Amino acid sequence: MKKHLLPVLAATALLGACAQKASAPAATVTVPPAEPAAQPASLDYSALTNDFLTTYSTEYQRLYTQSSEAEWRSNTHIVPGDTANAAATARANEAFAAFTGSAQNIDELRRLLRHQDQLNPLQVKQLQTALYNAAGSPQTIADVVKRRIKAETQQTEKLYGFTYKYGGKAVTTNDLDELLRKEKNVAKRQQVWEASKAIGPTLKEGLLNLRGLRNQTVQALGYPDYFTYQASDYGMTRDEMMALVRRINDELRPLYRELHTYARYELAKKYGQKQVPDYLPAHWLPNRWGQDWSSMVDVKGLNLDAVLAKKGAEWQVKQAERFYQSLGFPALPATFWEKSSLYPLPAGAAYKKNNHASAWHMNLDQDVRSLMSVEGNTEWYETTHHELGHIYYYLTYTNPDVPVLLRAGANRGYHEAMGSLMGLAATQKPFLAGLGLIDPKTQTDQTQTLLKEALNYVTFIPFASGVMSEWENSFYAENLPQDQLNAKWWALAKQYQGIVPPTARGENYLDPATKTHINDDPAQYYDYALSYVILFQLHDHIAKNILKQDPHATNYYGNQEVGKFLRDIMYPGASADWRQLLREKTGEDLSARAMVDYFQPLMTYLKQQNKGRKYTM
Repeated sequence: MKKHLLPVLAATALLGACAQKASAPAATVTVPPAEPAAQPASLDYSALTNDFLTTYSTEYQRLYTQSSEAEWRSNTHIVPGDTANAAATARANEAFAAFTGSAQNIDELRRLLRHQDQLNPLQVKQLQTALYNAAGSPQTIADVVKRRIKAETQQTEKLYGFTYKYGGKAVTTNDLDELLRKEKNVAKRQQVWEASKAIGPTLKEGLLNLRGLRNQTVQALGYPDYFTYQASDYGMTRDEMMALVRRINDELRPLYRELHTYARYELAKKYGQKQVPDYLPAHWLPNRWGQDWSSMVDVKGLNLDAVLAKKGAEWQVKQAERFYQSLGFPALPATFWEKSSLYPLPAGAAYKKNNHASAWHMNLDQDVRSLMSVEGNTEWYETTHHELGHIYYYLTYTNPDVPVLLRAGANRGYHEAMGSLMGLAATQKPFLAGLGLIDPKTQTDQTQTLLKEALNYVTFIPFASGVMSEWENSFYAENLPQDQLNAKWWALAKQYQGIVPPTARGENYLDPATKTHINDDPAQYYDYALSYVILFQLHDHIAKNILKQDPHATNYYGNQEVGKFLRDIMYPGASADWRQLLREKTGEDLSARAMVDYFQPLMTYLKQQNKGRKYTM
């Protein structure tokens, strides 16, 4: 899973399986208003609000664009030791924060919202969004905001400027990921896994500093902590959000238990281990955090690495664009191809770049870009389709009916759901056959295909809704002591994922900080868990009600009705109520029902495979 990250500013909440840079969606939980001041009864507050929002939005968009350009430079041209980018980014972000969090704007937003009974819903939602944004950078504590911005910029450059080493040589995270997918020697796997964690201790001081600064920032406008602030963007309290993600985890727990048991025995066999461990050693898994195990299974006839390697990286991005065009979406703007950073840097480059896939809405208008390091393989094939899902979401809600402040997903999870939905659609057999990537006559094992998908989507849920969400909830809202950071992480990994480290990992490490989102996309990783639930609800509806096809074997390509369904969801952006939109489009509230149903045929197979095996989850 990829998710891009920039410092989280007033309104730059970033998402992505990948990620996205987009203005913060409207929050339905607002901070307590100030004491009302006496106002003439005859004022036309609707007209006053329109005037304010017109002026505010123009300046907001201008400063947002400047911030985005500075962030882009900081993420695409990292020169170790060169502080010029960091300084420029800090200046742009400080200017943005000074505007969105100005005391004058806060006072005016509160004043107008006290008369929301005279306003239309679109006006109210824009005002609420602006006030939510203000809580990210209130200038009543300008010094704290300035220090937070500086600290976030420094943390980002440290995060992406780190040199990983394995076998005495510098390696990329792509290299480490490839080794964890393919290396069979357990001792070497442990060395690779430990190399991937070397960055953690270098980030500890900065992360602890950021916790204090992030909490102080939002507390100035009445939020108790940063996690609560992020959850409020869904119109939920912290407790409600945690109850939701725990429910999702519980709904998928029976299937995860079968997958966990299956993986323990199959990996022990693969690595020649006579003793099957009760818990999965972290270095046995083909992912640095144990969030995606799909490369354990190679489905005969569906391994695209060889054919994609021949087609090359550029073909994959162009083909993803052709997929969206086949559904009725427009060609990407020429500036996308001119300004994006899509491929790995050449060997010997004098600078580095953020190696995490992401999509960017640079100016909340037509300047859209992606930051990737695409190579010709199956993983990047899925990722390019995912990232372009964000890009087309940006372009679709950039329309005259959606104000600048509401150009975002219906909620943050919707953005990820759209990208992941298209990634799933682009990897199903009928779709691949239609593209000529596989022979339509190729015999494939449906059970193994479903197993591979489950080892991606289902194994992710305990990580996202469990480990990540619980750890950040504890870190921000419960002030997790700094001498318990790593211990808490591994306790949660054992509880939710059934994963343990190969050796003791004391507090001299900081393994949670090796996950980029912990540093620069904080306290919102549940977005991804929710996005998978939404993804399967949308896919279930498309397959059964539009395509009339088996959800396990669909082909969206060229279907204009599917395109219209997706555009109707994307078009209103954050101006739509996310719950109402989901009910209207799928006929049900947020539920893991569709995801459980999709993988139900796999349960019989797994129970047969696990017969006589020891369950430990």
